[in-house]
Amino acid sequence: MVRQSNYQKIYDVVRQIPRGKVATYGQVAQLAGLGGHARMVGYALHNLPENSGIPWQRVINAKGQISFPPDSAHWNLQRALLEAEGIRFDEDDKISLACYRWEV
Repeated sequence: MVRQSNYQKIYDVVRQIPRGKVATYGQVAQLAGLGGHARMVGYALHNLPENSGIPWQRVINAKGQISFPPDSAHWNLQRALLEAEGIRFDEDDKISLACYRWEV
């Protein structure tokens, strides 16, 4: 199954993102050998098995923002998990990619 093997590649990359760092969907796709398929990263993370242990919260969009609707339950959870890792948001709810982006 092509989708499953691609999802596994994505999960393998996301597992490597260190605590206190973030990666963008596009960055994860590129590192997984799936350049140009940032949306696939979103689909893969959406389909994560419950209690997978994969740090999905460390993947954000290219603007440095959480992709869930602001103040939704998922948005609040992702923000809380990131803040617990020491990641700070600015007054516009953005993360500084210059400061927190995972450099491989």
